[in-house]
Amino acid sequence: QVQLVESGGGLVQAGGSLRLSCAVSNRYPMGWFRQAPGKEREFVAAISWSGSTRGYTDSVKGRFTISRDNAKNTVYLQMDNLKPEDTAVYSCAAKTGIYSSVYYYQRANEYDSWGQGTQVTVSL
Repeated sequence: QVQLVESGGGLVQAGGSLRLSCAVSNRYPMGWFRQAPGKEREFVAAISWSGSTRGYTDSVKGRFTISRDNAKNTVYLQMDNLKPEDTAVYSCAAKTGIYSSVYYYQRANEYDSWGQGTQVTVSL
């Protein structure tokens, strides 16, 4: 396991933007998940360790972008055109180990390291 440090959450009006950051110690496949009150944790986006491939849940396609800067050991989630239903605690996750440069992972149980979570609240 590794330590992950998230930042960038906050309160924004519908239609606005936020960028989440996740600092990680090495080049691992990474994912973002979210959990709203009373709901199960859900997959949001994931990226391979090389950054060459990425995937999204349908509800955020065209609005969210996952990216990484391996020189800075940081993974980002750019969230545009935010909606009230995006309100949740967002957590980044890492799948530590050596993997293909093109694989990304969408299931929470495939990740072994998690950040503390950051609150994103979208108001009307």
